[in-house]
Amino acid sequence: QVQFVESGGGSVQSGLSLRLSCSISGYKNYGYCLGWTRQPPGKEREGVATFDEDAMARYADSVKGRFTLMQDNGQKSLILQMNNLTSEDTAMYYCASLPCRTAILTLGVALSSSDFGYFGRGTQVTVSS
Repeated sequence: QVQFVESGGGSVQSGLSLRLSCSISGYKNYGYCLGWTRQPPGKEREGVATFDEDAMARYADSVKGRFTLMQDNGQKSLILQMNNLTSEDTAMYYCASLPCRTAILTLGVALSSSDFGYFGRGTQVTVSS
């Protein structure tokens, strides 16, 4: 079973950057795509960025041009470079493995309770204005 360990979260001021890392083990690409989700305070978890089945990075509209999704070490590490952060980016960020269609359809929208996937324990990002 896939397991994730996230790191790199913290508290920063608006306009600054953070780099999130996710160490991956046990991942097998059986129609599941790797990416990041986040859960803002008082809101549902939503998709932020994901690789699709063609290994292209896809993003929620709210983070396009600011966030970059990267992978290295042969799919053993997933990186989310976040630039020009705003207070609306404040959330718990989770590394995720979701069915690829779900991963793309939930970019920028809340995952439902029926959306099955694998998630890490998360890393907190707090952006102050």
